This record gives sequence, C-alpha cells and structure tokens, in this order.
Amino acid sequence: MYTCEDVAERYGVKVITIWDWIRKKKLPAVKIGREYRIREEDIRIFEESRCTVPTCNNSNTITVQ
Repeated sequence: MYTCEDVAERYGVKVITIWDWIRKKKLPAVKIGREYRIREEDIRIFEESRCTVPTCNNSNTITVQ
C-alpha cells in the first residue's frame, strides 16, 4: 500500500491533489486512522481508466499497419 505522499511523487503532483482525487472518488483509498493508503491494484485501475489510447492496457495490443 502507498501513502498519499508516495502517489503524489509518482504523478508529480501535490499531496492535496491526491486528497482531492480521493474525496472526488477518482482514486480509491483506505483510511487508516487519519491517513489514507492506496492499494497498488487501485493505482493500476486509476491509470488504465485514464488512458487516452487503447494500447495503454498491456493486455490489449493493437497492431498498426
């Protein structure tokens, strides 16, 4: 599981942006005490849902001829 700080560093954004994504239900998180933790699986789903082309998902490859 990742902290909000870890995820913010990964995407090059501020921690407050990660909190905003969590509050807006864009990024699922688990609240433990006063802290949020984000599962690796949720990060993968978050990234796949924001792909701009179908080739983002490694399981579906498209060959352009």
